[in-house]
Amino acid sequence: MIKDEQLMSRVAEGDLDAFNELVRRHQHTAWGIAHRFLGDPAEAEDLAQEAFLRILAAAPRYKPSAAFSTYLYRIVTRLCIDHTRKKHPIFTNTLPETVDSSPDPITALIQKDRDALIRKALDALPSRQRMVVILKYDEGLRYAEIARAMGTTVKAVERLLNRARKTLQKRLPYMGK
Repeated sequence: MIKDEQLMSRVAEGDLDAFNELVRRHQHTAWGIAHRFLGDPAEAEDLAQEAFLRILAAAPRYKPSAAFSTYLYRIVTRLCIDHTRKKHPIFTNTLPETVDSSPDPITALIQKDRDALIRKALDALPSRQRMVVILKYDEGLRYAEIARAMGTTVKAVERLLNRARKTLQKRLPYMGK
């Protein structure tokens, strides 16, 4: 399989099939991050499309100094944070891809309420803290990867994550038990 970085080199040369392959490989990731951050599937789709348009436009300047996924995270992160500066976050009652494997309706209702509380608490976090939480816990990135994606230091990521955890513990004190 061709590496993402090699595909980007081909995209820089005008190969739209290579670009389509990058989109195919990473569109779900871009949309997922944006959806968890914004809480709106349509806005997440628009933002993911914007991210790929920026990648296409910047392809001639792309330098593979890090993994392509880090480059993608950085673009999506910036777009999400910029979007929240322009617009207030949307509070929703559902989390994306919530799967209830339990047939018990009481358990499903409790889970739905819990998800709504978590979503509301996450949406209330400052945008950079919210993005750190998403990249760490939803995407499973290490601190160094988050720092590269957000254009900051590992220490700053640690501080942002620590503040986010403390805020979430105050707002959701019973969730960790």
